[in-house]
Amino acid sequence: MKLEGEHIFHGPRQAVWELVRDPEALAQALPGTETLTRLSENEYAGTMNVRIGPIAGAFSGKVVVSDEVPPASCTLTAEGKGAQGFAKGVGRIQLTDQGDGTTLMKYDGDVMIGGKLASVGQRSIDAVSRSMIRQGLIALDQSLKARMAAEAEGKQEIEYTKPTEAGFAAAVVKDMAGEMLSSPQAIWAGLAIVAALALLIGFLLGRVSQRQAAEA
Repeated sequence: MKLEGEHIFHGPRQAVWELVRDPEALAQALPGTETLTRLSENEYAGTMNVRIGPIAGAFSGKVVVSDEVPPASCTLTAEGKGAQGFAKGVGRIQLTDQGDGTTLMKYDGDVMIGGKLASVGQRSIDAVSRSMIRQGLIALDQSLKARMAAEAEGKQEIEYTKPTEAGFAAAVVKDMAGEMLSSPQAIWAGLAIVAALALLIGFLLGRVSQRQAAEA
């Protein structure tokens, strides 16, 4: 399955790059993130606990970061699994300075799913995953705005209220208005994909920040 899209972040490219390298920022912006663990120089593991309506469960995954060109792009290879099946894929992220104080993020990748997830219709999987990825990027952008506001005012503490799991789920449901889900497993498919992409987009977050801390 092919996944691709883009999102405008309201901040300069360097600030966006630093945001997606910050494990604490990602954990705050993406509800349900429980752990982010460094396994080796380029490999990370994490777990998410996601709830949408009556559907809830844990999802674990790993990601390998490669071809990193700060602050412009990187390639990520991820895999994850949960009670309803597994997902694995390769994706690439590109950040482009728009010249007006904003940054365009483009992402694309190929994802393979298996287990019960594989029985879900393609249209349903696409619809749910698009919505959840969009909501996750919106949350990250809100975190970026709060971080930049704190820096502009010389504040040490960032005034940012992270989205709750319930609020995140409600936004996804609203975003999905008009989309037809063929079965409850379609939601699990979306969770699997967005969890993998959350790791894809975010687990580079730990690598450089931890490396910088080690070099300090």
